[in-house]
Amino acid sequence: MTMPASGTVSPVALNVFSALLEARTGQQIASYRSWRIDVALKPLLRERGLDTLDQLVTLLLDGQDVRVGDQIVNALVNQETSFFRDAPVFDLVLEAVAGAEAAGRRPRIWCAGCSTGQEPLSLAMLFAERAEGGRPMPEIIATDVSEAAVARARAGRYNQFEIQRGLPIRRMMRWFDSEGGDWVARPELTRLVTVRRHNLVADHPPGGAFDVILCRNVLLYLSPTTKAAVFARFAAAMRPGGTLVLGAGETVIGQTDAFAPSRRLRGLYERTGDRPAPSHAAAA
Repeated sequence: MTMPASGTVSPVALNVFSALLEARTGQQIASYRSWRIDVALKPLLRERGLDTLDQLVTLLLDGQDVRVGDQIVNALVNQETSFFRDAPVFDLVLEAVAGAEAAGRRPRIWCAGCSTGQEPLSLAMLFAERAEGGRPMPEIIATDVSEAAVARARAGRYNQFEIQRGLPIRRMMRWFDSEGGDWVARPELTRLVTVRRHNLVADHPPGGAFDVILCRNVLLYLSPTTKAAVFARFAAAMRPGGTLVLGAGETVIGQTDAFAPSRRLRGLYERTGDRPAPSHAAAA
């Protein structure tokens, strides 16, 4: 049997990698996006000294190296992000926590699917600058399914291209130090964010009730059934009236009754009902 050359994705490879990604993360890869598998896995092929994706399939199914499955998933998960992405959204998050602040509570924010950390660090910068005026600093928890992304988010280390995407030079100079050609977030910034590995589909939400949950451009890749389950988990992890922030191409309409479009914050969604949020143990 002739093996497909690198640059093509055989039906077997497409099925195996798609099934692995969905089993581990709930995310799906449509057949018309099979080109993404080839692009994403090329660096792993080079690292492993392999010529084709089918050879990588053989290595995965052999089961001798337990790391290879994690490496494939880390490569296939979409990690597109930038600092202050869709900047007006961050102003809306400031408004969304106003109720908690007025009640004298410390706001709690969950960045779900945080990728390499630019979104939660953007929030941390924004709120830290407000805190200098006496406003409360929220608790920010950031999670992602990718171990590699979580490690980068914790390190807060970005190359020149990444640091310039959406980050004004004033904030770059204030919150980051130049180191070996990269820019590294200062400890006073990284300590404002708790970063954890977390699977939206399989794991309990972080404990406690959140005022705001951001999950942007993640649900696009989930099946309707899986998406509905994730919405239910978000509702269970949120305070009554809490705010859900989705990507520009995502919506709750027709997909869940747990959230409805916010009448106060255009483009965002509010948790419906007045029941108290379940405990951590019941949130699954």
